[in-house]
Amino acid sequence: MGDMTNSDFYSKNQRNEANHAGEFGCTLEDLRSLMELRGTEAVVKIKETYGDTESLCRHLKTSPTEGLPGTDADLDKRKLIFGKNFIPPKKPKTFLQLVWEALQDVTLIILEIAAIISLGLSFYHPPGEGGEDCAASSAGGEDEGEAEAGWIEGAAILLSVICVVLVTAFNDWSKEKQFRGLQSRIEQEQKFTVIRGGQVIQIPVAEIVVGDIAQIKYGDLLPADGIFIQGNDLKIDESSLTGESDQVRKSVDKDPMLLSGTHVMEGSGRMLVTAVGVNSQTGIIFTLLGAGGEEEEKKDKKAKQQDGAAAMEMQPLKSAEGGEGDDKDKRKANMHKKEKSVLQGKLTKLAVQIGKAGLVMSAITVIILVLYFCIDNFVVQDKQWLPECTPVYVQYFVKFFIIGVTVLVVAVPEGLPLAVTISLAYSVKKMMKDNNLVRHLDACETMGNATAICSDKTGTLTTNRMTVVQAYVADVHYKEIPGPDSIPAKTLELLVNAIALNSAYTTKILPPEKEGGLPRQVGNKTECGLLGFVLDLKQDYQPIRTQIPEEKLYKVYTFNSVRKSMSTVIKLPDGSFRMYSKGASEIVLKKCSKILNGAGELRIFRPRDRDEMVKKVIEPMACDGLRTICIAYRDFSNNPEPEWDNENDILTDLTCICVVGIEDPVRPEVPEAIRKCQRAGITVRMVTGDNINTARAIAIKCGIIHPGEDFLCIEGKEFNRRIRNEKGEIEQERIDKIWPKLRVLARSSPTDKHTLVKGIIDSTQVEQRQVVAVTGDGTNDGPALKKADVGFAMGIAGTDVAKEASDIILTDDNFSSIVKAVMWGRNVYDSISKFLQFQLTVNVVAVIVAFTGACITQDSPLKAVQMLWVNLIMDTFASLALATEPPTESLLLRKPYGRNKALISRTMMKNILGHAVYQLILIFTLLFVGEKIFKIDSGRNAPLHSPPSEHYTIIFNTFVMMQLFNEINARKIHGERNVFDGIFRNPIFCTIVLGTFGVQIVIVQFGGKPFSCSPLQLDQWMWCVFIGLGELVWGQVIATIPTSRLKFLKEAGGLTEKPEVPEEELNEDVEEIDHAERELRRGQILWFRGLNRIQTQIRVVKAFRSSLYEGLEKPESRTSIHNFMTHPEFRIEDSQPHIPLIDDTELEDPALKQNPSPPSSLNKNNSAIDSGINLTTDTSKSATSSSPGSPIHSLETSL
Repeated sequence: MGDMTNSDFYSKNQRNEANHAGEFGCTLEDLRSLMELRGTEAVVKIKETYGDTESLCRHLKTSPTEGLPGTDADLDKRKLIFGKNFIPPKKPKTFLQLVWEALQDVTLIILEIAAIISLGLSFYHPPGEGGEDCAASSAGGEDEGEAEAGWIEGAAILLSVICVVLVTAFNDWSKEKQFRGLQSRIEQEQKFTVIRGGQVIQIPVAEIVVGDIAQIKYGDLLPADGIFIQGNDLKIDESSLTGESDQVRKSVDKDPMLLSGTHVMEGSGRMLVTAVGVNSQTGIIFTLLGAGGEEEEKKDKKAKQQDGAAAMEMQPLKSAEGGEGDDKDKRKANMHKKEKSVLQGKLTKLAVQIGKAGLVMSAITVIILVLYFCIDNFVVQDKQWLPECTPVYVQYFVKFFIIGVTVLVVAVPEGLPLAVTISLAYSVKKMMKDNNLVRHLDACETMGNATAICSDKTGTLTTNRMTVVQAYVADVHYKEIPGPDSIPAKTLELLVNAIALNSAYTTKILPPEKEGGLPRQVGNKTECGLLGFVLDLKQDYQPIRTQIPEEKLYKVYTFNSVRKSMSTVIKLPDGSFRMYSKGASEIVLKKCSKILNGAGELRIFRPRDRDEMVKKVIEPMACDGLRTICIAYRDFSNNPEPEWDNENDILTDLTCICVVGIEDPVRPEVPEAIRKCQRAGITVRMVTGDNINTARAIAIKCGIIHPGEDFLCIEGKEFNRRIRNEKGEIEQERIDKIWPKLRVLARSSPTDKHTLVKGIIDSTQVEQRQVVAVTGDGTNDGPALKKADVGFAMGIAGTDVAKEASDIILTDDNFSSIVKAVMWGRNVYDSISKFLQFQLTVNVVAVIVAFTGACITQDSPLKAVQMLWVNLIMDTFASLALATEPPTESLLLRKPYGRNKALISRTMMKNILGHAVYQLILIFTLLFVGEKIFKIDSGRNAPLHSPPSEHYTIIFNTFVMMQLFNEINARKIHGERNVFDGIFRNPIFCTIVLGTFGVQIVIVQFGGKPFSCSPLQLDQWMWCVFIGLGELVWGQVIATIPTSRLKFLKEAGGLTEKPEVPEEELNEDVEEIDHAERELRRGQILWFRGLNRIQTQIRVVKAFRSSLYEGLEKPESRTSIHNFMTHPEFRIEDSQPHIPLIDDTELEDPALKQNPSPPSSLNKNNSAIDSGINLTTDTSKSATSSSPGSPIHSLETSL
């Protein structure tokens, strides 16, 4: 479909071109073919066709410095001829297509078939009405009227199936609509800087037209194709288009081609936009995808059916809506995103176990029913199988089959994926209010298990409003900003020039928005601090910039994480050159050989002067938590012109102008947030590029370290020295010696950050595998953000690249929002546990009742339609009710659960079994002596098509009442007494409980034949409710029994780790494992996929979840539970063929095999596991450290 729209688009364009080709000196086709060239070919082509980029600008009627005039008429004409910067999305699925997809559900199909057979047989009356001789039981109390009503049960099942399908399809449809809305909202929010009419303005990406002059800088994601016309040191990561990970250096004369969807990794400059939307390189690829999508889909479907799993329909290629090239990166990123999230691993395992049990039970039920019937009729009563009786017998078998399916439907916890999704989607929606924009749903739940946070300093822990508060200039150390008169005029002029010219021209200080507010800082915050210093010296930087505009800068060495400095070269009027440099003080001072003295004259600056300066000026500044920046310059003669590319010769022999101390105050709410993290068992580490004393001072202010504690604060160099062996390779054992005590890593490079994160994640030191969260804002933080379990990017200061690699974006750049994320993450985990506790009680009871009832009385006390009601409503509604509990502060008082902790703790197991016992005793009492208690007719051994009995209605009603009150019990999972605590804070819960109660009354009183109910008297109702209320009392009894006494209880749904496998072996094995597993598991997988893509609600789920969320989570990364279960890659890989019901064997992809942690034996009680976590924190304090925290030592490291 995509290609259709695009080809129309082209033909329209061709027509337009014919009319307008005269107006611009080049056509759409010319530009398109030009953009397909690379490197020198492109340069040659531009020279041959246009002369140079200047004349190409003239051809496109634009100016390289002023940009487009920006008049509406001109912009519209350009959009008409060259297209809009928008990639048309694929057409959405129609409602009927969605209905058809919903019908593909395995359980639904089974139910449909059963219902149709049942319907068909009820209309078939054997000739001669030979009914009396066939089956004695069928003749029972059946009168003519009832025989006519035989079709009702089949019709009722069909009706419920239709309802489920329509709900699902409607949900999918509205989700799709919302997804598109969200997508367009995201597109509108993405802005880009262009020059129009000489003004630098920001416009939405979709507004960019061919001929625009766009300003590009470090960290941008390019929105359109273009030609580089001016700039410096530009390096681009083109891996999203070419797959090559090396950064490509762009220059006007060697390789000026810039492509949409690529990332700027270094430098800055301007580009002339030459292709937008479907004509850009990314657009062309999407057009192909749009066309290829449908064929893929067909192929995929075929392949899937051959594989014997009609379970999963292909996920449509949502990427076409992305509008930007970034979708491709996402697709890449998700290939190796993270291993399965902890919760999903545990749930997958649990669902399989429960599903298998259900399948076995339902099969046994059917077999027993059929055998009993056959033996009773043909052996005991010694009847002949008469041909005219066949339909009657078949009707019985169909009834048995329906009962079997019902047992299965109840056994399968299809509410699970629903609960998880609702819980995640709900949390994600609420987290938006807490300034967390979640991009990958499962990150939310992983955050609840986090054990370590590696945070940036600038902007996250601090306010990122830089101000110069101390300066060392003209041989004097000023503790506050000096007046302009106290500095020699020559020094002052150099200082102001050095700051004004040697900083990005996009960095400015604007007047405050409100009267009396602080001036607004735009651009790089450190540079803003320096410009503020110029203004404090009563000088102005703007005239200097106007006099030497950006194009006139001779050469710029932009800041990067290796240089840690930035330098700009200008040509002086006499033809010689001057270079201004600024950067981290200890780095720039090493390159200085002279300094300006009190009179503004040069004097020699020897290494020992430098040492003294470090001691007297830089260290005291750093100990006050200031960031020290040195500003210097150097003059060059113009003959011979210096070798500019030889950086080492250029950046030496500098003259120091001054050293300033910039303060970045700690955010007021951070110390409290960090205290909460530490109390919750999360270690906070600070990783910063700042000098060690500054870092230590800030860490103490934040409360990351406390004076007198034995923790490590080291620099990147020292860190590398300690973790590498003689050959310079990183060794895990060495990292393991350092990380438990490391709290501050200063002067670190991005690779150090990545190494540290990887080291902590891969560590086997502690019993639990560490779950690490990382914050980052710069392009260079990308690798660490990707490697971490949860990556937080800064919404305000963050670059596009960082946001791309992250899982959660902090919209207010604030550390305390991370604590909120932890709270929500833990809440998701608890919500799932609450739901499981409730769901499993219903499942256990319903299955046992249906099974034993069927075996003893040949008929399930709970009918198929009633089961569907219990199943649909209890599952769906309970998941809504229990998954939307709001989090409380008390969640932060416990340690993280860790990866090996079972989903169902022993306390929960006690609750499940305890309540199941209560419910079973009561239901069986009612089943076998109920008719005597209530003095009504017995409903047991009723013939086929007999009217519904009051007896069975009472059983059904009591069952539902008990579930309703048990739902209130399920709100607490740690054995708390007060189950009503905070119940009114959750209106959804109250509404659902009351709503279910209301619907139940309607079903019982007016449900009649379809629901197999007969209306009850008031006193019978009172008894049902009374038995239900007994649940609450019984809950208190259960809470009184200490869990530790019940040794026989096991946990369920834990993950254990596998022993380590060397990587080479792993890669070879993967293939084989897969086939072997496949053979071994063909049956399970089929059943599993069936079970899972199935269950009615999964749909509703997809729906619900995505409707809330789809657009923010990237379309490709839908790791919701059901996907898990349907993708063949996530095979359940335990290598043993026998599977106990609750097994401790493994299931996870090979990725996890590399991070083993010794399996904790699964029947410890909770407290023991918690103490296991405590151990890690204690050992780190008690172990004696090799590095004394003395000031002398820190001085050594900083030097």
